[in-house]
Amino acid sequence: MISFIWYLIIGGILGWLAGVILGKDVPGGIIGNIIAGIVGSWIGSMILGNWGWRVSDFYVFPALIGAIVLIFIVSLILKGMRKAT
Repeated sequence: MISFIWYLIIGGILGWLAGVILGKDVPGGIIGNIIAGIVGSWIGSMILGNWGWRVSDFYVFPALIGAIVLIFIVSLILKGMRKAT
C-alpha cells in the first residue's frame, strides 16, 4: 500500500516537473500530473530502458523524458483541436 502511495507521489512530481520544463500546463491538474508521470515513466522505460536514479518503481531520467514527450504530444493535440473549432 505504501509503495502505491509513493508511486502516486513520485508520478505527480515527475509530471509536474515535466510541465514546468516545457512551460505547458498539464490538463487535469494534479491528476493530470500523476497520469503524465506514470504513463511517461512507462514510455521512457520502453524507449530509453532503465538507467539512472531509482525512486520507488521509477527510474527518474527515463520517466522524466517520457513525461516531457507525453506532455508535448498532448499539448500539440489539444492545440490542434482548439484551432479546428
